[in-house]
Amino acid sequence: MAPGNMTRVTEFILIGVSDHPELQLPLFFIFVVIYGLTVVGNLAIITLTSVDSQLQTPMYFFLRHLAIINLGNSTVIAPKMLSSFVANKKTISYYVCAAQLGGFLVFIVAEIFMLAVMAYDRYVAICKPLLYMVVVCPRVCLLLVSLTYLYGIFTAILVSSCVFSVSYCSSNVINHFYCDNVPLLALSCSDTYFAETVVFISAATNLFFSMAVVILSYFNIILSILRIQSSEGRKKAFSTCGSHMTAVTVFYGTLLFMYLQPRSKHSLHTDKLASVFYTLVIPMLNPVIYSLRNKDVKAAFQRFVKNPCGSCK
Repeated sequence: MAPGNMTRVTEFILIGVSDHPELQLPLFFIFVVIYGLTVVGNLAIITLTSVDSQLQTPMYFFLRHLAIINLGNSTVIAPKMLSSFVANKKTISYYVCAAQLGGFLVFIVAEIFMLAVMAYDRYVAICKPLLYMVVVCPRVCLLLVSLTYLYGIFTAILVSSCVFSVSYCSSNVINHFYCDNVPLLALSCSDTYFAETVVFISAATNLFFSMAVVILSYFNIILSILRIQSSEGRKKAFSTCGSHMTAVTVFYGTLLFMYLQPRSKHSLHTDKLASVFYTLVIPMLNPVIYSLRNKDVKAAFQRFVKNPCGSCK
């Protein structure tokens, strides 16, 4: 097709989670419940870790920001996805699509590195307990969280600008429920080699460095716990990082399943299922994981319910 005959795309059509009409309404109610639980659960974590006097420690400072990231990630994706279930016109404008991709990248990259920061926090708490309040002081906590957000914004600007620097001409149907870089680049009518290279290097680098921090931290944590003589001491040490280990396993397990499966078994359908998990299901599960496995959070919730003003003292 000659360049003069190409029409520049001004909007995209999102196919959604499923293109079967009979599934639209049941899926709408399922994801409304998931998103509602995500909002309630993460707002509860944010509120408790902000107002409860006994949760003013580095661990809960990082947990609060993980909840903010989870809430932001779901909110970037869910409202548009829910509206597509009930709307006749499943379109998204070019610039809104770019903004959605950018927002998603900010929060998903921030989550990857926030989990790494939380693993480092648990490493210092268990392996260097006497230095904990010096190494993870309020200034360091603020610096780590700020760098996490700033790097997420930097990655979002870099990757989004590459994805939307290519040309989109006649085809505008995205086989996904949100604007993601892989299905978007598949629609391009120009050379996507540079953009695909940037996306791949960025994703691989982020996963490698964050997982390296997590694995090294927990390797040292496990060695330190095994040196503890008493079974009660080992149990207490494991309980301080059990919730985070569960969250990390679920999150990275999903990403590794998505990126390390054989190409012969790789499909956009599989990508969509994995994307549903780490954009909507995991943000809903994280508050449950940290609440059910954490006595401090449960105790803070009970104090807040009994006496909202008293728990803030």
